[in-house]
Amino acid sequence: MSGDRDRNGDDRDGEEDRDGKAGDGDDDALMRRVAAGDGAAFETLVRRSLRRTLAIAQGVTGNAHDADEVAQEAFMRVWQHADRWRPEQARFTTWLYRIVVNLCLDRRRRPQWLSLDTVGELPAGTESAPERIARDEHRRAVAAAMARIPDRQRAAITLFYFEELSGKEAAEVMGLRVAAFEQLLLRARRAIKAELARAGLPASGLFGEGAWP
Repeated sequence: MSGDRDRNGDDRDGEEDRDGKAGDGDDDALMRRVAAGDGAAFETLVRRSLRRTLAIAQGVTGNAHDADEVAQEAFMRVWQHADRWRPEQARFTTWLYRIVVNLCLDRRRRPQWLSLDTVGELPAGTESAPERIARDEHRRAVAAAMARIPDRQRAAITLFYFEELSGKEAAEVMGLRVAAFEQLLLRARRAIKAELARAGLPASGLFGEGAWP
């Protein structure tokens, strides 16, 4: 995929290394304990995965309140259905993020996409007032564009660009083949580019790319 990078799919909170391991064991070992009814193992998984779960949910639903509800329901399902997880079929994080995305997509109402923080800040420096105004205008336009694109396109953008999942893992989360995910992501990028063009703003440089197709 154009612009794809080698990304790690595990949460990156301080207690966890990039292999998804911590002092309490890796995710697979913890899930086996959760399936056996180990509440302490479940609490460790929640603590380890909560930040990223909330970020994905907010990126797709558009607001923190819905994200909180989705995260709570997702972890409830992890606890209740831990015995359904199959490590030979999907990593724990892939399975969890699939639950989160599906819960987001199942919601009928479509709130305004207000989370400007997830778009990312530009480095602070000797920025003039006109430059700062232009930057803020661009961020608002990106947020508005995210609100107007279809839910599945917004999920693809959130997983791949904001949460930096690999194309392969993002496709697995969404239950798609890699080629189908690439096409979904391409449509999402083009839709955002069209929205920005209508606002008279450029799409070049967005999400670290020189130019979007």
